[in-house]
Amino acid sequence: MPTSEVDFGLAALSDQLILGAVLLYVLAMIGYALELAFATRRVNQAKQGKRRVLVGAGGAEDESVAAEAAGGEAKHGWALRAGTAGLVVGWLGWAANLAAILTRGLAVDRWPWGNMYEFVVAMCFAAVTAFLIMQIRFPVRFLGAFVFVAAMLGLGFAVRYLHVQAGPVVPALDTYWVAIHVSAAILASGLFILAGVAGVLFLIRKDGLSRLPTRAELERVAHRAILVAFPVWTFAIIAGALWADRAWGRYWGWDPKEVWSFITWIGYAAYLHAWTTAGWKGKKATIVQLVAFAALMFNLFGVNIFIGGLHSYADVG
Repeated sequence: MPTSEVDFGLAALSDQLILGAVLLYVLAMIGYALELAFATRRVNQAKQGKRRVLVGAGGAEDESVAAEAAGGEAKHGWALRAGTAGLVVGWLGWAANLAAILTRGLAVDRWPWGNMYEFVVAMCFAAVTAFLIMQIRFPVRFLGAFVFVAAMLGLGFAVRYLHVQAGPVVPALDTYWVAIHVSAAILASGLFILAGVAGVLFLIRKDGLSRLPTRAELERVAHRAILVAFPVWTFAIIAGALWADRAWGRYWGWDPKEVWSFITWIGYAAYLHAWTTAGWKGKKATIVQLVAFAALMFNLFGVNIFIGGLHSYADVG
C-alpha cells in the first residue's frame, strides 16, 4: 500500500489511544495494589478472629477479637472499593488498547501487527485480556496489580523505543498468514506473560503470613495459563512453517527466530512433561517455566533487536 494511502488521522488517534491505555493501566494497577495491600490484610484479620471465636466458644476475649475483625472489615472497606475501581478502569484501559489496535489497522488497511511495535502492543492487550477473562471465572484478582504493571511497562517500552510510523509492510507480511500465525503467537505470548507473572510471585513469596496468595494458588494460575497457551504456541510454529514454505520455499531453515521459537516450545513442553510424568510441582516446575519464559522474551526482544535473519523486517524504530 503506498504511503499516500495511509490515514494519518487514524494513525495519530491510535498513538493517542495507546498513551491513554498506559495511563488507565497505571490507575488500574494502583487500585489493585491498594486492594492487595490493605483489603487482603482485612480478610486475614477476619479469618483469624473467626477461628478464635470458634475455639473459645464465645468468651469475652473472643467477642473482642470478633469485634476487632469486624472493625478491620469496616476500616479497610475502601480498599475493596479501590480494587473494584481498578477493575473498572482496567476494562477501560483494555478498551483503549483494543481501539488503538483497530485504528492502527484501519489506518494502514492491513492486520496491525506487521512490526515489533505493533506486536508488543497486541501482546500486552492479549495479556490483559487473559487476566480479565480468567478473573471472571477464577479468583485471580490478586494478580491485577502485577499484570497491569507488566502491561504498562510493555506499552511504555513500545512507545518509547519501538514506535514506527504507520505504513505499508514488506510483501512477505502482506498476506493472510499474518492473521493466522502472528495472531496465535500473540495470544500464546499473552498467556505466557500471565503465567510468568504468577511464577515470579511464587518465587518471591515467603513462608508464613503474606498479603500475596498461597504458592499453591499462584502455581495453579500459572499451570492453567500454560495449558491453554502451549497448544496455541504449537499451532503458531506449525502455521509459521507453512507460511515459510509459501514465502521462501522451505518449511524450516534454522533462522534465529525459528530456533528460539522452538527453544521456547521445548521449554514449555519440558515443564508440562515434568509436571505430568515426573510429578515436578512447586519450585522446580516454576523454575522450568520461567526459563521457558526467559526464552520467549529473548525470542521477542533479543532476536529482533540484536540478531539478524529473515525475520529482521519486524522494524525497530
